[in-house]
Amino acid sequence: MKNRNYVALALVFVAAPLQFSSAKESAAKPFVVVNEDVGVPVFAYDITDRPYTVVGEVTAGIRKATVFSKEASQTKVYRELWERATKLGADAVINAKYGDSHISALSWGKTNATGTAIKFNAPLEAAAATASVAPTQ
Repeated sequence: MKNRNYVALALVFVAAPLQFSSAKESAAKPFVVVNEDVGVPVFAYDITDRPYTVVGEVTAGIRKATVFSKEASQTKVYRELWERATKLGADAVINAKYGDSHISALSWGKTNATGTAIKFNAPLEAAAATASVAPTQ
């Protein structure tokens, strides 16, 4: 019985680094635009300088682990919204909103967040090139 426990524990230690290495590789994807405050392309306002198409609404609920845990920070909330938006194929999230933590039936505290996932119509380089070309008459 003890041997099986040791084997199971050894498998956990061997498999854990493999799981974390794949997460680091997927995080290396560059963003089209970035909110420098939080490091992901999630904004509390609308983007008006580039045309975009709305992909859909994203929602997230961030729970506290215990009653003594801190409330979710803006960075954590925005990263959670961005994770859900990437599953929709979005380039950014606009109009991100979140409130204070409240106690729910299944957690010691939960912060609800919403935002609008968008996809830009033209790449950033193409939009910059079009804006820099002066019309000729």
